[in-house]
Amino acid sequence: MPLYESVIQEKPPIVLDIGNAYTKLGFAAEAHPRKIIPTTVVLSTTSETKRLFDFADTTEFYDQIVDFLQMIFFKHLLVSPKERKIVVVENIFGQTVTRETLARVLFKHFDMSSVLFVPAHLISLSTLALPTAVVVDIGYSEVTVMPVFSGVQIMPAFMDQSYGGSAVHNEIKRQLVASGIKESLLTENVLEDIKVRVCFVTTFERAQARLKGNEPQPTPSPSVDYPICDYDTIIEIPGIVRETVYEIMFEQSNERDSLPHLILRAILECSVDVRRALLESIFLIGGGAMVMGLLPRLKQELQHLLETDAYYKDRFHGEVEFKFYKPIGKENFTAWLGGALCGATDLIQTRSLTKDAYARNEHVPDWTNLCDNRHAGS
Repeated sequence: MPLYESVIQEKPPIVLDIGNAYTKLGFAAEAHPRKIIPTTVVLSTTSETKRLFDFADTTEFYDQIVDFLQMIFFKHLLVSPKERKIVVVENIFGQTVTRETLARVLFKHFDMSSVLFVPAHLISLSTLALPTAVVVDIGYSEVTVMPVFSGVQIMPAFMDQSYGGSAVHNEIKRQLVASGIKESLLTENVLEDIKVRVCFVTTFERAQARLKGNEPQPTPSPSVDYPICDYDTIIEIPGIVRETVYEIMFEQSNERDSLPHLILRAILECSVDVRRALLESIFLIGGGAMVMGLLPRLKQELQHLLETDAYYKDRFHGEVEFKFYKPIGKENFTAWLGGALCGATDLIQTRSLTKDAYARNEHVPDWTNLCDNRHAGS
């Protein structure tokens, strides 16, 4: 009997990727999520809508997760979670309270049979059947860089910075308010829509010309009119705003914390013998990686640093060519797709935390916990 028939012939496992801004949900062995929904919850007690990860204590967080998963199971997926398996895609450095509370809700409240937590960076590579790459996740709250070699995440080389989608929203808001637009018009939804519809990453040459103050300055991109239906008004998005809001990812500073620097520093934290393989295997995931112009600009920035920065010239030798992998789906659900592939294999049987195992001590094994990783008899 084929493996997939033996594993998912009755109830395919549910696959969740709960991000800070959006949650991807669906079933194992499917090519794309059933739905992508905002990570917000309508509280059953007050009917208030709030972000899932805005909570004061674990009790409040528990209630919010219950309401959120209730909506996912019974409104969007239309399945009963009882005695069903689930795959949860998570950040390897995510908060312990998140996974502990989530596991308690899944086992205690929804009576699910097992849960499998998979790291987002590593499982994303399974979509391309790759063992080695530098995985760059450009999310809503942060940008994370994780080198992976031969299927092993190199934890000491992990890098992160806070210029994700939220920082881009703040930059759009700052520039538009400075141009005379009322701040009350710029809600979070409006800012995100402006970012997606009209903003882009400018070319390396235009960015360098503005940075050096060369004369004449590049001609700004055309301005566009953006209608805000809720207020029945139209605002003008200047061309300079459209092409400069993403410059926060490439800003030069003494901290050397721009996106190109993060990638190069993460590679330098790895052993010398794996660096060339990582340089030639860069994989961008996350919703922020879908912006127009990011890939060619990032490649040029990396090449420019290698040629002009003495720190990197002394540490990278020979001819270096940066190579980027193209995802088989969209970047914003690549991690979910990896989880869906994982849920269609025998890993869902062998590596999951079962309900009975959780009931013994009500604890989720964690790689950061020495007791969870201690060999028997030691």
